[in-house]
Amino acid sequence: MKLKHSEGWCVPVDSPFYPPLPAMYRNVKMQFVFFYAATQAVSQFLPEPLIAADDGLCVAGGIDVPFCTSYGAFQESLLLMKCRFELREGFYCSHVFHNGPAGIAAGREIYGTPKLFAQVRIQNVGPTLQTESSLAGVPVLQISSTMHEDAGQHRMPALVPAWRLKMIPRADRPGPAIKQLIDCGNVTQDLEIHFQAKGQGRISLGASPLCDLTPLVPIRYSDAYYIECSYSEGYAEVAYDYLHQSSSEV
Repeated sequence: MKLKHSEGWCVPVDSPFYPPLPAMYRNVKMQFVFFYAATQAVSQFLPEPLIAADDGLCVAGGIDVPFCTSYGAFQESLLLMKCRFELREGFYCSHVFHNGPAGIAAGREIYGTPKLFAQVRIQNVGPTLQTESSLAGVPVLQISSTMHEDAGQHRMPALVPAWRLKMIPRADRPGPAIKQLIDCGNVTQDLEIHFQAKGQGRISLGASPLCDLTPLVPIRYSDAYYIECSYSEGYAEVAYDYLHQSSSEV
């Protein structure tokens, strides 16, 4: 097929590795554990011009996706860090450990989601939901949570704006061809929450030759949440384009 100058989604152009948005998700199970880390440690994981929030709030999450129209079934875990961009407070996603290849490519190329191929296992052990993530067999993030309270009146705080750093390297020399701060706060559409509960959780952070999360060791914990839901994912927004804006504008 002949690709027109102004058209295209991803390669190969006659058989894209993943389809165009929206991507539809059904009966997804999520767990989130809120905790506080040292502010200076959070700062190490943030790209300029993001600034760590004073309280060092972070979130560790595990997501079990049994069905997705675009990427199939997969599991993943993630880390979010509260921060500021200009006058707004939001959350930056620094790592996503993911066990599905199509989802890794789509997440990186569309939104800049920092997905790493990992071994991820999510399971119930009695009343506790556990997410275990390893890189090349080395544990890097473990999350456990137990729910004991209906969260209908105490819903989980919104994790928006939801910033990610999208970078695609140049082919002709070192450096980025695309470098953008993406806001995924409005990506989720048609959200239907089937069940939500509140409880407590704990996390364990590890280090591998590929990733060291130990600086974010929790100082103290806040609440944990469990959500079962269905939704679709649409397009995001470019919050800041590094290659077209100077640092003096921030």
